Amino acid sequence: MYCKHHYDSHAFLLYSIPKNACPTVHREYWCEPPTPPNHSERGGTAFNIYLPTSEKEVIEDKKPSREVVKGEGTILLVDDEEMITDVGEQLLEKLGYSVTTVASGGEEAVDYLKDNAADLLISDMIMNPGIDGYETYKRILTLHPNQKAIIVSGFSETDRVKKAQKLGAGAYVKKPFLLERIGLAVRDELER
Repeated sequence: MYCKHHYDSHAFLLYSIPKNACPTVHREYWCEPPTPPNHSERGGTAFNIYLPTSEKEVIEDKKPSREVVKGEGTILLVDDEEMITDVGEQLLEKLGYSVTTVASGGEEAVDYLKDNAADLLISDMIMNPGIDGYETYKRILTLHPNQKAIIVSGFSETDRVKKAQKLGAGAYVKKPFLLERIGLAVRDELER
């Protein structure tokens, strides 16, 4: 039986492997958390855990495919943080897209789209100072009524995100950007 423990501010984690994954183990095992330095001086609780091994076969978890979804098209990426637009641009270009970034907020995005077009708008929801992602998308729709969009944010989905989606924006993607997640969201929105 395999036992792994970790002491971190009173946290104790225990992982076990079923018997058939390691046939030389005994039917029972025990595990104790490591004693932290000066444990007797700090006080606290020590404990033993006794768990039986499992007779069940090990079944591999069916994990979602981590296949990267590539595509093509033009994307306008809008965020008020230059670091986010830089990272986002690199990820999206790796997926095959042509990316233009706006790191100063929604007003500049609206100005850019007065003379240009993008297959997809990816906009942060909360941008300071200036207009947010909802207002940015709303203004862009007056210029490009069928503009496809994805809303991103480092915060939870809000009523403003839902309002943008009612206007026609597609997925809400929570930051940080993960290659697989953003790739799938972009492909889905472009195909919608």
